[in-house]
Amino acid sequence: MTEPSTTVTTIADGIARISWTGEEPIDVIRHNVVAALADHARVEALVDPDDEGAQRAATWSGLRREGVMRGVTVDGAPVDRIVYARLATDTPLHEPEGFRALLNSFLPRKRAIGQMLVRDRDGRVLLCHLTYKTDWDLPGGVVEVNESPRVAVGREIKEELGLDIAPGGLVLADWLPAWSGWDDAVCLVFDGGTHDAALTETIVREAREIRTAEFCTPAQVRDRCADFTARRIEAALANVDAGRGPSYTESGR
Repeated sequence: MTEPSTTVTTIADGIARISWTGEEPIDVIRHNVVAALADHARVEALVDPDDEGAQRAATWSGLRREGVMRGVTVDGAPVDRIVYARLATDTPLHEPEGFRALLNSFLPRKRAIGQMLVRDRDGRVLLCHLTYKTDWDLPGGVVEVNESPRVAVGREIKEELGLDIAPGGLVLADWLPAWSGWDDAVCLVFDGGTHDAALTETIVREAREIRTAEFCTPAQVRDRCADFTARRIEAALANVDAGRGPSYTESGR
């Protein structure tokens, strides 16, 4: 049986890499991290994604999770490794901010998408034909880090269509499972109100992302959109038409 041991190696100017074998006590790993930071600006560890024990040890020794490095060569073969690190400038763990930052580094995060349901007086829905996919979708986009979903959808409408439409209330929360290279996400649909059909004449397209934007009938929505998008729009319309509050769906169901 391999005896527990910890190794600290300087791999670049100001950067140390720490590794351990066996069931090394967390206190020992933590002590080595602190000692290494006396002479280095950064201490990092590369941890096997399948080794949950090593991931726990990295975390509770004070190393923050930074992401996954793909294709690292180990014993001549490419493998993935989770990168954990601590900087000399990080807030100490005994302070609340430091502990919260540690937790924040490894707790799950979920992508959020903000979209707007904009209709004309005939009940048609504003759809965008995007440059990077064949199907049509509601106007909107991904919520940036530390951005309100409501602010995000207003920003996206302004940037991509040149429209100043204040987002109304939430109409629908739709969860999208992981699909075709995408992680799962939550799509929040906000009410964009009812407008004259001539609204489309004022659109200024962001040509890199928007081919065209049109008001579409329910039949055109089903024909032009992916099935889950069509279901989402139909669910959002049902809520608005019934005058009820937002509902929750999964892929529009």
